[in-house]
Amino acid sequence: MQRKRIRPAPAVVVMGVAGCGKSAVGEALAAALGAVFVEGDRLHPPENVARMASGEPLTDALREGWLDAIGLRIAGPVGDGQSVVAACSALKRSYRERLRGFCQDILFLYLEIDPATAKQRVGSRQGHFMPASLVDSQFATLERPAADENALTLDATRPIADIVADVTSLFESNS
Repeated sequence: MQRKRIRPAPAVVVMGVAGCGKSAVGEALAAALGAVFVEGDRLHPPENVARMASGEPLTDALREGWLDAIGLRIAGPVGDGQSVVAACSALKRSYRERLRGFCQDILFLYLEIDPATAKQRVGSRQGHFMPASLVDSQFATLERPAADENALTLDATRPIADIVADVTSLFESNS
């Protein structure tokens, strides 16, 4: 894990390409923090799901409404004083900025993974709309979080429990 000083935030977005473990890490982290969990994949409109299921990557324009839906699902509980953990690819800086438009104080956890491992994981998933053939397009779109973003880079090949323990220990040490 990249060690650096982080600001605790009321909202955490677990981000990265398909197959990096956003949902699994996000759910476990939300449980550990007593936070609301938002599954970004469930907020895709049917047209986006159909497009991806047929092997076509989403465009920036097609992602806008989806990102807005996630942003609203983050902002609601945060506005009520609750913590939120969301799973969202947030592949580009502009996507992360769009989410920050709904909640300025977001910590992004970038789950870094190599293309071969991501393809293997996506290919072995059951019942998910994203085919392994789209993994390369995710890497092509990916803009890793920059140093000026409130973000941590984590090794997505580590066990989920270890990732969650590392993140929660950072929160505890910054409280």
